[in-house]
Amino acid sequence: MAVMKVLEIMANSDKSWEDAVKNAVKTAAKSVKNIKSVYVKDQTANIEGDSITDYRVIVKITFQVDA
Repeated sequence: MAVMKVLEIMANSDKSWEDAVKNAVKTAAKSVKNIKSVYVKDQTANIEGDSITDYRVIVKITFQVDA
C-alpha cells in the first residue's frame, strides 16, 4: 500500500488559470518528488478596470511518500 501526502498551495499567472495550475505544479516539483495528481480547490482573479490582471488558484498536490 502506498502512502500519499497532500500539499495545499497557491499560485498565480497573468495568462490563465490553467497556466497558474502549471506554475503550481512546476514550483512544487522543484522540492517534491513523486507527484501523482493535482486538484484545483479554488480559482480567483484580480481585476483592473474591465480586464483580468492576475489569475490565482489554490491547488492540492498529492505525492507518494517513499516507504
